[in-house]
Amino acid sequence: MLKGLAPKPPLRSPPTHQPRAVMAGAATHRSHGENPASEASQPEASTQRDLAASEGATRASAPLKSNPSIPVTVRSDGLQYLEVKDLRSVLKPRKSPFCATNNAGAGFVGDTDLVRIGIMEYESSHSSGAQGSGLYDAADNSWVDIPPYAIRSGPRESIYHDPKQVTAALVTCGGLCPGLNDVVQNIVYTLEDHGVPEDQIFGIRFGLRGFLDRHTKPIMLSRAAVEGIQLKGGTVLGTSRGNAKMHEIVDRLRLWGVNMLFVIGGNGGNAAAHAIARECERQGVVCNVVGVPKSIDNDIQLIDRCFGFDTAVEEAQRSLICARTEARSASGISIVKLMGRSSGFISLNASMASGVVDVCLIPEIPFSVPRLVAHVQTILAAKDYCVICVAEGAGQDVVQEGGAGGTDASGNPILKDIGTFLRDRFEEAIEGIDVRYIDPSYMIRSIPTITTDRIYCKVLSQGAVHGAFAGYTDFTVGLVNTHYVYLPTTTIIQSARTVDPAGRQWNRLKTAINQPDLA
Repeated sequence: MLKGLAPKPPLRSPPTHQPRAVMAGAATHRSHGENPASEASQPEASTQRDLAASEGATRASAPLKSNPSIPVTVRSDGLQYLEVKDLRSVLKPRKSPFCATNNAGAGFVGDTDLVRIGIMEYESSHSSGAQGSGLYDAADNSWVDIPPYAIRSGPRESIYHDPKQVTAALVTCGGLCPGLNDVVQNIVYTLEDHGVPEDQIFGIRFGLRGFLDRHTKPIMLSRAAVEGIQLKGGTVLGTSRGNAKMHEIVDRLRLWGVNMLFVIGGNGGNAAAHAIARECERQGVVCNVVGVPKSIDNDIQLIDRCFGFDTAVEEAQRSLICARTEARSASGISIVKLMGRSSGFISLNASMASGVVDVCLIPEIPFSVPRLVAHVQTILAAKDYCVICVAEGAGQDVVQEGGAGGTDASGNPILKDIGTFLRDRFEEAIEGIDVRYIDPSYMIRSIPTITTDRIYCKVLSQGAVHGAFAGYTDFTVGLVNTHYVYLPTTTIIQSARTVDPAGRQWNRLKTAINQPDLA
């Protein structure tokens, strides 16, 4: 048994607690004939009327259709929100160690403070982006209703663990992403700030397999051990895919006495966290399981952005700028393939940021090779060179005429190389053309974070620890409409978040580069 790890008591069955949003309670519009000047003269009364109308409409909305993956509960004033499971029935509440200073003068988050998930109030169904609400699943082109609100992240006045009795474990899962070390560091810092002894915080090596590989022992994490790791790319803990043997993993949690587990991962990592939380409940192991959303593809539902995404876009647009130099110097074509298995957010944002892309191909938007070649020929006729940005998952229906390529250890589809495919097609179709193919995929995910991601990682990490001490489990922490919230893991793993082909974001890029329909 590791130092500081002791078995915890069995779990008594806790209450079963379990997003774009259903905007049943959004603020009402001013009706025709109202006097704006009279409203301006009474701003406070107007605000109170708008809030009352908004909240009244929300309370009056019909209950959502029951869906076990999207748990809904109601606050005392009638507001519906996404419910997060907790273990409070088997834990003892106590005052936060930060009460003495009123949390350094900032106060505490209310236990049922809520954040609105969706903020738009469309004039009509014809408005851009008004095609649906809730969670969109591109696989079957459907929308799933969710409640309007989520629980606010942050420190509570009451905590449900004695910090001296906490044994915490951290694990990084899946592919690399900028910010993994930032998150590890700041979870450790926040645990120690709560008073968790440094010899009771452990890092699991090389992903979930580290729970089971007898040759890969957990390492002790202290403030000194993680100092400066945010300046490095990758993850100091190591990572891997698959190896999700939940029963055996939970056996180890019980054996080691771990009562807080932080899983840093993407859709697959969060799905694993959910499975671990369910197995803990089944086996009677008291352990708060917390997810931190990692994905440079930015493909986790509801969350504004995943950590590492900004850094990936910044590095990707550098490759695009270099590709322009190559193409212009040779009067040819440069193709840059970026990551994006099922979501084209990196390609879209890097194309917009760089300002040098002529064609952007993403998984959500189909295209045909003949139309693509014809459009590129038009561009070459106008300015002698062309820069194409393509997401790795784009055009798989075009490349995979012989069938799919199977799945990897995490269950993700194995993609065929759209970049080399396009290079070959252009060389065949355009006589004498010089085609440069650039694949910086792994380079953009293995670097340290830029400023925005570094700050984001700090806040996510702090929120994750605050949520665990608040007794919550089977949740992830994320940014929704610029506010930090706790979301049920079951909700965000429903499907991958994708670019809306009819949305404003794709439309902005398409019109900026004059890209026609290529299907």
